[in-house]
Amino acid sequence: MSIYAIGDIQGCFDDLLRLLDAIAFDKTTDQLWFAGDLVNRGPKSLETLRFVKSLGSSAVTVLGNHDMHLLAASCMERATNKKDALNQVLESPDRNELIDWLRHQPLFHYNENFCLVHAGLPPQWDFKKTQKMALIAEQALRRPDYQNFLKQMYGNKPNLWSPNLRGMSRLRFIINCFTRMRYCDAEGRLDFANSGCLGSQPEHLLPWFDVPNRKNADMRVIFGHWSTLGYYEGPNCYAIDTGCLWGGQLTALKLDNPVQRISIDCQGFKKPTK
Repeated sequence: MSIYAIGDIQGCFDDLLRLLDAIAFDKTTDQLWFAGDLVNRGPKSLETLRFVKSLGSSAVTVLGNHDMHLLAASCMERATNKKDALNQVLESPDRNELIDWLRHQPLFHYNENFCLVHAGLPPQWDFKKTQKMALIAEQALRRPDYQNFLKQMYGNKPNLWSPNLRGMSRLRFIINCFTRMRYCDAEGRLDFANSGCLGSQPEHLLPWFDVPNRKNADMRVIFGHWSTLGYYEGPNCYAIDTGCLWGGQLTALKLDNPVQRISIDCQGFKKPTK
């Protein structure tokens, strides 16, 4: 069996199909690991969700910030906006089935060789702590009262890990790490103001994977989320959001030894604002 990790799709379903043709994906023998952000911004979020769901055990997706936004939007009153890319999902006849499927997807996935997250990990978490924190948030998403959690999810604080965090503060920090982080300071304090390419950040900030003495440095982590970073391969880390939505590429990483990168060029739909 071949395993392919695939970067952020964000509703670019046609590009996904072209990439699967390029890797000759066979759902009977291969497995896809999606790095999150299946939906939003691109033109075919609904088709993307339905397709990934239809793959069953041949696909795994971790949740990204845009996936979390869809889940939160499903719990709230919304003014009709025909231009909102999520409307096609929220107004679909199988909306409830898709939302229920999505909220049961993990924040952290792994096998004996690789780990998959959407955004990053704080330096204080080792493998066991990462497992535990993911499970805490996943259980909150899967509870019957999950809507209460999603309605309180947004916010940039707390931005520093402490074992004393409890309740919504802990849940918000966990979600922000797994789905939003890019830069942090040497202590692991999350920064949400900077999202540009390496070297554009203030001097006190580091990409999360370059923080000295981080406890997860021995984990081979695959992540998306950071389109301005592009494809990046460093010690035990692989960034695979290559800006499909912006007219860059959609990337699959074949998880062999060594890993193999397969990418296709994409038309794109919008230009980044930063």
